[in-house]
Amino acid sequence: IKATSPGPILFRQTRIGRDGKPFTLVKFRCMVDGADDMREELLAAHDGQDPRLFKLRDDPRLTRVGRILRRLSFDELPQFWHVLIGEMSLVGPRPQLPDEVASYEDWHFQRLAVSPGLTGLWQVNGRSNLSFDEMVRLDLYYAEHWSPWLDTKIVLRTIPAVVTGRGAY
Repeated sequence: IKATSPGPILFRQTRIGRDGKPFTLVKFRCMVDGADDMREELLAAHDGQDPRLFKLRDDPRLTRVGRILRRLSFDELPQFWHVLIGEMSLVGPRPQLPDEVASYEDWHFQRLAVSPGLTGLWQVNGRSNLSFDEMVRLDLYYAEHWSPWLDTKIVLRTIPAVVTGRGAY
């Protein structure tokens, strides 16, 4: 990461966790340093993109190494720290940005009733190929039907999802 682009190796960003509590998420940096400052400009340039789940297939902010890290989900490895300290779970909804949560409709807030996870139904059912509302419906299904067996199935389905890179961008 450091050898191919200037800036830190780790990327820190405020995300919203269980019960709406903010925490600082740590990931390996996949984008150019200062990529967050370019977000509004990119949102404006991609008018049809839902700002609550802003992912671009060919994001110009991604570095060469970052594309590989993101496709293989290696950028997420530092998040195991968040699992260890209780800010995240192994399985759960994707932790979202405060700006994304600020634009929620009332029914979307129900997804904050459980801890965010490293993987979840959204990740194994298409990731960025799904709409925001589809992601929320999957998260609500997970929260309402949680069981150790469901977590096990999701973890096992994560492996082929990561290997194939389907929807990872």
